[in-house]
Amino acid sequence: MLLHQSTWAEVETYLRDKNGIIMPIGSTEQHGPIGMIGTDTICADVIAKGVGEAENAMVGPTIGVGMSEHHMRFPGSMTLKPSTLVLVVRDYVLSLAAHGFRRFLFVNGHGGNLASLQAAFSEIYGDVRQAGAADTPDLRCKALNWWQFDPLPAMGREMFGTADGSHASASEVAVAQFADAANIRDGKLDPEVAPQGSFFGADTFRERFPDGRIGSNSALASPEKGERLYAKSVEAIGDAYRAFLAEA
Repeated sequence: MLLHQSTWAEVETYLRDKNGIIMPIGSTEQHGPIGMIGTDTICADVIAKGVGEAENAMVGPTIGVGMSEHHMRFPGSMTLKPSTLVLVVRDYVLSLAAHGFRRFLFVNGHGGNLASLQAAFSEIYGDVRQAGAADTPDLRCKALNWWQFDPLPAMGREMFGTADGSHASASEVAVAQFADAANIRDGKLDPEVAPQGSFFGADTFRERFPDGRIGSNSALASPEKGERLYAKSVEAIGDAYRAFLAEA
């Protein structure tokens, strides 16, 4: 069930016996010469919707711009300040909590979002506590990076070896290709496998990784491999969602 495609009456009915919602969050940032700028959002969106369908769970609107300051030397990339993202997540959650949602599972597609997500959760818990009511709602938030959630890392290594990489990875490009096959890009990558390493912001990122990839050969991606990764991710995150709802 997609929140934005539901009526208020349908949401009210859902909340009579359920209080969980799945929240996809990604980014709008470069993903190398053949990866779509929306890769992180596309992946989070399709996986969250798959989990929602499998678990008969409500899925909230996708947050499509994240904290991507380090990608801003690549045209087309967009970013929110960490403080802005904290407030966006806070306002999303508290808006829905006002209607009775209590369990918020964020399916995250971008590592740069994680610190802001955790900070937002602390802000939310503080706001709820400071309300001072004796019957403070038991509201809980959790974030899962879909590509780091077992058994996805092992699947990526099995499919792509060390060339899966850590940005514009073959795994994430493959899932995006599965989700949006009409926009697959081909091209020769030079070098075939991008260099590994660290960076300290947008300037050193562009200087050290001039085509945007880190450690990956994203040309190894395919929709077929993406479908396998998608299916396993939906299964694993579905299990985690059920466990989250059942927590004491």
